[in-house]
Amino acid sequence: MLAMRDEVHMDDVHMEDETDAGPGTGRVLSRLCIATREVKPVDELLRFVAAPDGTLVPDLAAKLPGRGAWVTATRSAVTEAMKRRAFGRAFKGKAKAPDAGLPDLVEGLLEKDALAALALANKAGKLVAGNTKVTEALRGGEVSVLLHAADAAADGVSKLDALARRVGADTGREIARVQCLAGAQLDLALGRANVVHAALLAHGTSASFVSRTRRLERWRAG
Repeated sequence: MLAMRDEVHMDDVHMEDETDAGPGTGRVLSRLCIATREVKPVDELLRFVAAPDGTLVPDLAAKLPGRGAWVTATRSAVTEAMKRRAFGRAFKGKAKAPDAGLPDLVEGLLEKDALAALALANKAGKLVAGNTKVTEALRGGEVSVLLHAADAAADGVSKLDALARRVGADTGREIARVQCLAGAQLDLALGRANVVHAALLAHGTSASFVSRTRRLERWRAG
């Protein structure tokens, strides 16, 4: 299926031109990764634009004005693009990646994006926190996402995960599991202290949070 999708949209990807024409120029499903030289679906890529002073800017939403270059959305691919000086080539010398720090900048933005989605779910009243409340919500069949702090104790994580699997088996509905954000980050996003375990109820904001955390996980794991 992926090969067919790439083939269908190859006309939209010009191998000799490594940047797009900017947002709002039509819906394109595939782009060229300037690091790997592979054509991939845009949801597997990150867009970068050049500021007027030549600073390279990550464009997570792919909406910033100007021409943009695309890189596979993993730390290793962005590092490889820097190593190959692919950004300078793509922007014809009008942009240059910093010698270091770009991967950390991207990861920070991805974390911020995920935490903003979590805060929205909380604001919508679709989140409960604390072992007892999470357990009750799981047993009530209300949970769509089980969230653990990255630094949560293993025994507490395993008990709630086991319960989530049992509930999922009984209801025929898989409960997503997220554990890529530190407890301190969860505290700040939710405006409360010592968040170790939380659960998100079925809602559009919960789905958005999962989508953004999966993007962060792929970035880290490659």
